[in-house]
Amino acid sequence: MSTKNEVVQPVPTNVITGFLGVGKTSAILHLLKNKPSDERWAVLVNEFGEIGVDGSLIEGQHSQQQGVFIREVPGGCMCCAAGLPMQVALNQLLAKAKPDRLLIEPTGLGHPKEVLELLSASHYQDILSLQKTLTLVDARKLSDTRYTEHDTFNQQIAIADTVVGNKTDLYGGEDNAKLANYIKQHGQPFVNIIFTQQGEVEPSQLDGSTSVSVLASHHHHNAEKKSQLSDLPIPESGFIKAVNEGEGFKSIGWRFAPDKVFNHGKLYAFLTGINAERMKAVFITDVGIFGYNLTADALTEIELDDCMESRIEIISSAINDSLETQILDCLEVSAINLSVSH
Repeated sequence: MSTKNEVVQPVPTNVITGFLGVGKTSAILHLLKNKPSDERWAVLVNEFGEIGVDGSLIEGQHSQQQGVFIREVPGGCMCCAAGLPMQVALNQLLAKAKPDRLLIEPTGLGHPKEVLELLSASHYQDILSLQKTLTLVDARKLSDTRYTEHDTFNQQIAIADTVVGNKTDLYGGEDNAKLANYIKQHGQPFVNIIFTQQGEVEPSQLDGSTSVSVLASHHHHNAEKKSQLSDLPIPESGFIKAVNEGEGFKSIGWRFAPDKVFNHGKLYAFLTGINAERMKAVFITDVGIFGYNLTADALTEIELDDCMESRIEIISSAINDSLETQILDCLEVSAINLSVSH
C-alpha cells in the first residue's frame, strides 16, 4: 500500500471553458485519448442542467482502469453557493484519483473567472498548480449578438491563456481573421490563438503556468443549496425530470431507470428533430448503449462501453412542453409494460 502523505507536488490543473456547443467535451475526450499512459488524470465536469450527462459520456469511453477519473457538478455554475458543491466534489475527486493532472470543465453558461478564483484560494495553493486556461470559441458565432453581448462569452475569452478556434472545418474565409480581431479587443495581450477542428487539442497545450490574475466581480445567483437530482433515487414511475433556468437559457432533463430500454430507431428520429441550443444524452437501447451530442451543426452518435442509466439534457431559450411524451414514446413496449405493472 502506498502512503497517503506523499502529496508534495501540487497537481497541474487546467480550466477548459467555452460557450454552449463549442466542443469542450470533445476536446477533453481528445486530451484523455492522448494522455501519457502511465498518468492518472481527473476531470471535474460542471453542467448547467440538473441531470448531468457529460460524466456518463466520458466514462463510457475512458475508464478508471485507463487512469481516468470523472466527477460531475450539475445544476448551474459550480462556483455559486459559496463554491460548496465544487469544493466537495473537487476534494473527493482528488482524494480518490490522486491525479497527475486535473482538468476542470465549467458549464458553458458558468462564470470561469470565479471558478479560477476559487481554485486560487489559499487552501488550494499547496494542492493545485494552476496551468494554462484554454477557451474554445466557434468563430462563426461572432456575428451573433446572443454570443457577443453575453457577459459569460466575453469573460471566457478574457480569462484565456490560449483561445482555441474550434470547428475550423466549418469556417468561411474570413472567420479566422474575425476571431483574431475579436480576441485583440476582448482577450489578454499575451493570449495565444490556435485553430483546430473536432476539439483536437494536444496535451502539450496544457503545459505552462496561467498568466491570468483573477479578481471577484460576480454576484452569485441561485446560491441556495439544492438536492443533487443527478444522485436521487429514481421513483417507481421509472424516470425523474429536472429543470433549470438562468443566463438567458432554460434546461430540461430526465433520468431513466436502468431497466428502461429505448427503441433505437424511434429514439434517433426523436433526437434528430429536437430544436435546441444544446442536447446531450446517453441511452440504453435495444441494439446497444449510445451517447448523443446535438449542436446547431449536427447530431452525433457514438457507441459507449457502458452506462448506469439513460440520461438526457436539453438546453434552449424555450422548452417544448411535449418533449416528455415524445421521449416516452421511444421506449420499447416491454419497458412500458414493466412500468405499468409497477
